[in-house]
This record gives sequence, structure tokens and C-alpha cells, in this order.
Amino acid sequence: MTQMTREPNAFIRRLQELATNQDRGALAALRRGLGRPPGAAAEMFRYVEPWLPERRSADQEAAYYLIASLFALHPKSVSEGNLGQHLASIRNKGKDDEDKGDEDKDDALERRFSALLAAHPDDLPNYLRQAVSMLKSKETPINWDQLLRDVQAWDAPDRRVQKAWARAFWGKSNHTPAS
Repeated sequence: MTQMTREPNAFIRRLQELATNQDRGALAALRRGLGRPPGAAAEMFRYVEPWLPERRSADQEAAYYLIASLFALHPKSVSEGNLGQHLASIRNKGKDDEDKGDEDKDDALERRFSALLAAHPDDLPNYLRQAVSMLKSKETPINWDQLLRDVQAWDAPDRRVQKAWARAFWGKSNHTPAS
């Protein structure tokens, strides 16, 4: 199944403009929302509220505030993939590095990823902040548009987001068979 590249929504494009223009004040204001409930950091209002749909749910609003703060933490963007694929790429980079045999790191990453997949929507911001911090430490870009869509669909009864991330992380294309 091939994934078509989509044009990011206007909100994500605006966040990318802030990063491209190196608007440090705006990014700092957005980072102040990390670990706080949506709307708790008043500095974020001017950067998020204009982009929210007029008719929105509380979950949708929370997703926009969460993504804005996470983006400000690590504004590197890519137009393809999902979070499972991004995390698999850092696991696979570790296997390609010369210090092979560090299975403890792989196990820790898999445990963290499994905990993320099992996260209750109320706990998702904390797990995502950890994942984004890890991706930032490895200079791995994120498909922010996809992440915004995924966060908004996190609580779907069919768990399609979690399944897609798991497929991307553990799927055959990311699996290295034992020798």
C-alpha cells in the first residue's frame, strides 16, 4: 500500500513557516504549552486559535494545542510516514551503526512504543512528548500533518491509528530477520 503525499493543512503550514522564518519568540510561546492542558498557556492563543475550525470538538482543540507545542519542541518536518515509521527509522539506524548488539536499547524503544500505543487519550500528550524528544535527539523529522490527523483519531473504536503505527514500526519492511 503506497501512501500518497498530501498538502499539509493550513495550520501545519503556518507552524512550518514559523520554523522556516526562525521565529524564536513564537516557537518559545508554543513550547510553553508542553505538559499543560490546552489553553493553559495564554501565549499560545495567538498562534493556535486563528487556525482552529469554527465548529470544533474539545478533542480537536486539544490536538491542535498539543501538536503546536510538540512542533515547537522539534520543528523538523517531513511529508511522509507516521510516528511508527519515524520511530522504526531510529531503531533501524541503531542497527546500522557500528555499535551493533545493543539490544537493550531496542527493547527499551519497543517497550516505550508499546506503552505509547496503549496510551489513554488523557495520557497521550506525555507519551508523545517523550517520543518527539527521542526523535529530536536523533534529528529525525516528523510528518506533523499526519501526526495531527492521528492525534484527532486516537480514540477511534477501530484503533486504526495504533494499528497503522504498529504496522509501520513492526511491519515486514522494518523487520530485520535474525541471522
